[in-house]
Amino acid sequence: MVETQEPARSRIRIGSMHVFALLLVSAIVFRDQLVSFVGSVPEIQTGATIFLGVFVQATPFLVLGVLVSGAIAAHLSPRVLRRLLPSDEKKAVGVSGLAGMALPGCECGAVPVSRRLMDQGAPTSAALAFLLSAPAINPVVLVSTAVAFPGEPRMVLARFVGSLATAWVMGWLWARAGKAEWITARLVDHDVDTGRSKWEVFSEAARHDLLQAGAFLVFGAGAAAVLHIVVPDAVLDHLAGQMLLAILVMAFLAVVLALCSEADAFVAASMSMLPLLPRLVFLVVGPAVDVKLMAMQAGSFGRGFVARFAPVTFVVAIVCATVSGYLILGGAR
Repeated sequence: MVETQEPARSRIRIGSMHVFALLLVSAIVFRDQLVSFVGSVPEIQTGATIFLGVFVQATPFLVLGVLVSGAIAAHLSPRVLRRLLPSDEKKAVGVSGLAGMALPGCECGAVPVSRRLMDQGAPTSAALAFLLSAPAINPVVLVSTAVAFPGEPRMVLARFVGSLATAWVMGWLWARAGKAEWITARLVDHDVDTGRSKWEVFSEAARHDLLQAGAFLVFGAGAAAVLHIVVPDAVLDHLAGQMLLAILVMAFLAVVLALCSEADAFVAASMSMLPLLPRLVFLVVGPAVDVKLMAMQAGSFGRGFVARFAPVTFVVAIVCATVSGYLILGGAR
C-alpha cells in the first residue's frame, strides 16, 4: 500500500520584525492613551510624552534610511565605487567623503562597505573617509535634522560641514600617518552570492538594519526622557552656562547612546535646555565614533585599529563640530 503524504502546511513565523512593527503601530495609534494612562504622575507623563514624541517623529526617517540602505546592499557593489575613485589618494579621500551624500545608510551599513572597498584596492584613507561621511551627510540625515530643528536651518549646514570635515581630516591623517599593519582583521565574506535574489538581499539587509537601529532609537528616546525627569533644572542651567563642559558631556553622551544617525537629531532636539553648539557636537560625534561602531570596526578591522582610530576620531569630530558651530551658528548658542 502506497501512503500518500499531505503537503506540509505553511506556517507564518512570527519574528522580531513582526514584534517591532506591532510595537511601532501601537505606539502611534495609542499615543494619547499611553500618555494619559500615566497622567497621574506629572514627571512620568512628561517622560512618556518626550519618549513617544522622539520615537514617533524619528521612526519614519529611520525606516526610510534602512530601506535605502537595503536597496544599496542589493543593487550597488563597492566595486562600482572603487572604479569612481581618482588614482591620487588625496583626491580619492575628497571624492569618497562626498560620495557619502549619495549613499544613505546608518553606521551599520557603512562599515562592511568601507572594508570591502579596501579589499577591492581602494586606498584605506578613502575608504575611511567614506566610513565617516556616509552615515552623517546623506539626504535622509540632513532632512531629519531639518525636521527636528525647525527654524534653525543653519543646524543642517553646520552638521554637514562638521561631519564632512571630520571625514576628510581623518582620511588625510590616515594617508599621512596610517599604517597597513594596524588593520589586522581579515574580511569575512558575508556577501558571497548564495543564489539569493536581490529582493532577498534587500529584505534581509533592511530588516537587520531596522531592528538594530530601532533598538538604539528606543534606548535613545528613553534616555532623553530620563534626562528630563531625573536631572534637575539647576544642573542643566549650570551645564548650559559652562560651554566647554557641555560640549564634552554631549560628546561622551553621543558615544554611549550610540544612536542611529537617521534618528539622533530628534533626541538632540529634545534637549532644548542646552545651547545649539553642544547639541551639534552630539550630532557630529555620534555617527563618527560610538560604542556600537567601535565594536563593528573591531570585527572588520581589528582591535588595534579601533584603539588608534577611535580616540583620534573623537577629538577631531569635537574640534570640527565646534569650529563649524562657531562659524555657522554664530558662536556658542
